Amino acid sequence: MNAAITIILIAAATVAALLTSRHEEDGSPQGRTAWLRATVYWLSTILVAFEMAAGGLWDLLRIEYVRVVLTHLGYPLFLLYIIGVPRIPCALALLAPRFPRLKEWAYAGAFFNYAGAAASHLLAGDRGSQWIGPLILAVFTIVSWTLRPASRRLPRPAPAKEPPMITWCVPALIVAAMLVIAFITLPKGAPPNMSSRLRVDGPGLSVATESNPQKYLSSPLTT
Repeated sequence: MNAAITIILIAAATVAALLTSRHEEDGSPQGRTAWLRATVYWLSTILVAFEMAAGGLWDLLRIEYVRVVLTHLGYPLFLLYIIGVPRIPCALALLAPRFPRLKEWAYAGAFFNYAGAAASHLLAGDRGSQWIGPLILAVFTIVSWTLRPASRRLPRPAPAKEPPMITWCVPALIVAAMLVIAFITLPKGAPPNMSSRLRVDGPGLSVATESNPQKYLSSPLTT
């Protein structure tokens, strides 16, 4: 039932977006290819925006589903607020007209969100059914970004002269030097302002310290 309602909502939203996009562009799409491009763009955009909005609401409500997933992956539950708050504005930015630079940020945030979720499940040793969903949503994000219309893109910059190779080498050498310095100056032990005893980072998650080297999860959801 819930799946059917979701499919109907996404289909209706896609049709509505296609109809209203005629007022955003200079006329409606002309030709079969243009209509196909617009349909794929809006379908992928609606899917990503819906997941971002729904996921943000789930995170902010801290429903059991997301709490179990986060605890399983080893993340603190306060992360729900950190990733949940920007997801709803992200959905709005993807759907609203204009503001191309804001859309670039929204696309980047959505992609990193889904790529990070897929990587987390992979590194946790989960089955493919757990990480394939975020991976597909990351692909939809790329499709939406690639097919976005001209009014939703940043203006093309004026062509610039190709910089000499030295301008690429110097930044790379600087970063390499930074990494060497960071490695040489690695801090020893825990931060001085933190106790050596076991410290709880958030509800349901503890971190390892010298006095308790084994990292473990303890939560009402897992006991």
